[in-house]
Formats: sequence, structure tokens, C-alpha cells
Amino acid sequence: MAIFKGAGVAIVTPMKGNFEVNYDKLEELIDFQIKNGTDCIVIAGTTGESSTLSMEEHKDVIEAAVRFTGRRVPVVAGTGSNCTATAIQLSREAEEAGADGLLVVTPYYNKATQPGLIGHYTQIADSVKLPLIMYNVPSRTGCNILPETAAYLHKNVENIVGIKEATGNVAQAAKTMYLTDGKLDIYSGEDGIVVPLMALGAIGVISVWSNVAPKQVHDMCMKFAEGDLKEAARIQLEAEPLIDALFSEVNPIPVKKALNLMGMEAGPLRAPLCEMSEENAKKLAEVMKAYGIKLA
Repeated sequence: MAIFKGAGVAIVTPMKGNFEVNYDKLEELIDFQIKNGTDCIVIAGTTGESSTLSMEEHKDVIEAAVRFTGRRVPVVAGTGSNCTATAIQLSREAEEAGADGLLVVTPYYNKATQPGLIGHYTQIADSVKLPLIMYNVPSRTGCNILPETAAYLHKNVENIVGIKEATGNVAQAAKTMYLTDGKLDIYSGEDGIVVPLMALGAIGVISVWSNVAPKQVHDMCMKFAEGDLKEAARIQLEAEPLIDALFSEVNPIPVKKALNLMGMEAGPLRAPLCEMSEENAKKLAEVMKAYGIKLA
């Protein structure tokens, strides 16, 4: 059984002015998501600035997300690292914290070979009992899980159940689906092509867009699942200007700015990320208003 189907939010990690994690705001953001239909909370991923969280903060943020969610929806924890031993430690801690699943990004910077990826994911999966979603985003990591590798891992490692497909390559996603007989749970990692990937058999999205428009993302996935492809496509296409604006600078810079514009007090970004340029922030605000999002 899939960890979740539909709309998973790659939720931001709100910060105070002094750059400490703002747990009160995290609870508010999680409640906002669940009340608006989000099907899964994905915590401590790229959008959650996991690369600048300490090991202790990483564990605390996951524990907090599990507590705040209160089993209303599943919690998937980002536990990837470019060090296999570190990823194992993070994964075990997430399991202890009560997460329902793991999202494990490919090793970044190392540029692992395909046999290296097989070893990496196998060791992590074998260290826990939780189901694991591989996260393939070569534009950020410099490392691509080829369809043959994804298929091998799914067929040979029992708790590797899914992949977050963020290559932007629909043909690669189709080949992965084909080689796994449609049994590997594929989630779109690209907000702009959720409906096309669902048409190939993907079961949902792990979304940045959902941070600011959770109801729309949930409704798009549900309309597709109900067979209303026309309405799902309408929701997808209507959001294109907003999605473009949310990725006009490196994620999560724009989405944190968007939440702050909405008065949701997501706070600042930790270095080396910096605040959005005035020009792009102005465009973002204009697009948000045109989309119907109320600004503070």
C-alpha cells in the first residue's frame, strides 16, 4: 500500500528572526495544510532547508511534525545525505520519531555511479522498517537514478516503494513506470507537470506549490483520480504563472517569500540562501494576487 496518494506538501521550516526554528509557526503551517486537504506532510526536505539543519534540529523538526500532525495524515521525513552512514543515522532517528516513511535524496556532490546508488539505497532501506521513497533531482545533486536502477532497487529491496521524480524528463518517468510494471509509486517532484505524470501512472505530487495553495493542489490530484481530467488539467494550467514565480530563484527562496507575503511568518532563510531580489519579489506578489491569493 502506498504511503500516501494525492498531494504531499514539501513544507518549509519556519525560522525566527534569530534563525532558530519556529516550532509554533510550524504547527500553524501544518494545521493550515491539513485543513485545506493536504494528504501528506513531507518534512525536512530541500524546501525545509534540511541542508542547514543540525543533526539535533533535524530530529527535533521531524518529532515536532509527527506531534503536530497527530496522525491526521502521514508524515514523510527527508533523511538523505551524501554520506550513507549519515543517511542511515537520520533514517533511524526518523523512524524512532514516528515518521510514516522516508524521502531519501540521491547523494549530492559525490556523483555516485549506478552500482553506488544501489548500495547506498539498499543499506539505508535495510537499516529501517519504514517504507522509503527515492528522490531523484539531478539538477540539484548531479546524480541521476536511471530507470533500470530504480527498477532493480524496487524489485530487490522490499521497503523501497516509491520515487519522487524531479528530473523534468517525462520520458524517463515513463520508462521507470514501464520497467517497474507500474508498481513503483511515482510522485511528481515538478509542480508544473503533475497531471502529465499522473497520466502515466504517478499517484501524486510532493509539492512546493502546495505551501501556498494546498486546496488547489489537493483538488487537482483528486479530480484526476476521479476521472475528471479536464478539471485537473485546468487547475494545473491555471497555476503555471504561479509555479514559474515560485521557481524564479532557487527553492525555497521564493516560497518562503510567498508565505511571508501572505502574513504566515515563515521567517528568514539560513545562509547560504539569501532573500529574494526586489524585482522577482514584486513579480511574485503580482502573480499571487492574480491567482487569487490574499496578501497581508
